[in-house]
Amino acid sequence: MSQHRSLRAATTLGAKRNVLKRFERVELLKKRGQWKAGDRVTGLRKTKP
Repeated sequence: MSQHRSLRAATTLGAKRNVLKRFERVELLKKRGQWKAGDRVTGLRKTKP
């Protein structure tokens, strides 16, 4: 039985994600200067990828 096109992993590799992981959000906030060492990692502000 073959796998449906929408379920293949190869199609998701190049797709742009709408949601960032927590470590990605922290890195982005560091680049913007909105993150200080010692800040909490929970309750981060919203960021656009």
